[in-house]
Amino acid sequence: MSRAHDDLRASFRWDIPERFNLAEAICDRWARAEPGRPAVLTKRSGEALVFTSYGDLRAASLALAAGLEDRGVSRGDRVALLLPQGVEAVVGHLAASRLAAIAVPCALAFGPDALSWRLRDSGAKALVSCAAGLATLRAISEPLPDLEVIVSTDGADGDALGYRTLIAAGGAVETATTTPDDPALMIYTSGTTGAPKGALHGGRVLLGHLPGFRMTHEGFPRPGDRAWTPADWAWAGGLLNLMMPALHDGVAVVASPRTKFDPDAAFALVDEARVRNAFIPPTALRLMAQVERPREKRLLRLRSVVSAGERLGEATWSWARDELGVVVNEVYGQTECNYVLASAAALGVSRPGFTGKPAPGHEVSLFSPDGEPTAVGEPGEICVRRPDPVMFLRYWNQPEATEAKFRGDWLTTGDQAIMDGDGYFRFVGRDDDVITSSGYRIGPGDIEECLARHPAVALAAAVGKPDALRTEIVKAYVQLKPDVTGDAALADELRRFVRVRLSAHEYPREIAFVDELPLTTTGKLIRRALRERE
Repeated sequence: MSRAHDDLRASFRWDIPERFNLAEAICDRWARAEPGRPAVLTKRSGEALVFTSYGDLRAASLALAAGLEDRGVSRGDRVALLLPQGVEAVVGHLAASRLAAIAVPCALAFGPDALSWRLRDSGAKALVSCAAGLATLRAISEPLPDLEVIVSTDGADGDALGYRTLIAAGGAVETATTTPDDPALMIYTSGTTGAPKGALHGGRVLLGHLPGFRMTHEGFPRPGDRAWTPADWAWAGGLLNLMMPALHDGVAVVASPRTKFDPDAAFALVDEARVRNAFIPPTALRLMAQVERPREKRLLRLRSVVSAGERLGEATWSWARDELGVVVNEVYGQTECNYVLASAAALGVSRPGFTGKPAPGHEVSLFSPDGEPTAVGEPGEICVRRPDPVMFLRYWNQPEATEAKFRGDWLTTGDQAIMDGDGYFRFVGRDDDVITSSGYRIGPGDIEECLARHPAVALAAAVGKPDALRTEIVKAYVQLKPDVTGDAALADELRRFVRVRLSAHEYPREIAFVDELPLTTTGKLIRRALRERE
């Protein structure tokens, strides 16, 4: 059946319009045709689901845009959004697009230093946040001279204007005329390998996601579809792998303003909100796998599940097939260029342990350090050919970093993969994460996946520890399941477990038990933080 995927790629052509505005694309065209159509279903703890329509989103975003415009926000200004999942976050994006401003989503989990960096680096003129976000803002010691307008969704507070007061004023603006290449969105990289950089995107980035999104969600949209992700909407995964594409295609999005992932609560939400289409990062799926017999406790209606952000792994893939009743379609991309590799079980493109093949409209290849294409089975750097609508415009205020991101017509990712004889890509790891030991180049993903199969292990991370004899040795940091105690005997058992299942050069010679592994707000392991410990 993979012939269907080949035919789809061969026949695909981009159709990018001359004019494109995100507010029109994900809201207004539906609001005009069906103003009462459900757009966002919000679930707060202890409360019933609350429906918000496309018409409601349009009216609120017009009013917020008018309030921001009255206070000097205009084309090209940066509008930071420090909000949990919810209607207000969608309205903030729509309002920024109406003004041709640049939305800068920020995670509510950020501390003062992380938030300060993004606000100062972007030169954000306006900030829309909530009480928790304002508390973080006030903990910033450095001045923020560019920040002139603050809006709080929890009501007026000091210098902050009340969000609902602005909405109630009922103002309106004329939505700006914009092109697909006009800057519309700036998402900061996760900072797993260095200081976060602002990846500036045109509105076309949404159009670039749609082919892969529809393919991986098995012919999306279909009647009855309803979408949800536990991923923060401040991350490219939560925002562009689900929220915006779903709204674009007229499918309601479930929002749950939680700041920490709870697998039991996730299953309860999927049941109550009748979720059919989900984007769930691998770490979240591994945590959900610790919930016993979920289908006996909850009514699951899942039709499609997509995962990205880290390597999924065969064990998690098999668990989802057996316990959730769906084959997880894996996706690969970066903040700068996302959704370029994908699997699609319905098209016969699905292989445990492999990410998949290039999605329609994207050309992806592997290259050696000297710039030559790699042979089948040989590791190489994942590169994406430009032009591509999903590709970022540039890094904010970093022209040298932008130039360094490209090698001729190819965007370089810094990620290593192997391609098999059938054209499937298997993710190995970031260049920085690959471990060099006794002449072997070892990807951490295989080790972490193997450790995760052990019944005592919740999560694991593998890094290289400097070693005079071997260059590096493999060291594993292991987060155990509740009520499991880490001791020397368990460490020996885990070493043997990996050695038998992988190889003598890949098993972790050192194991450290930790209460919690360092994760980004998107749920990705920060291996750099673990390497720095060594």
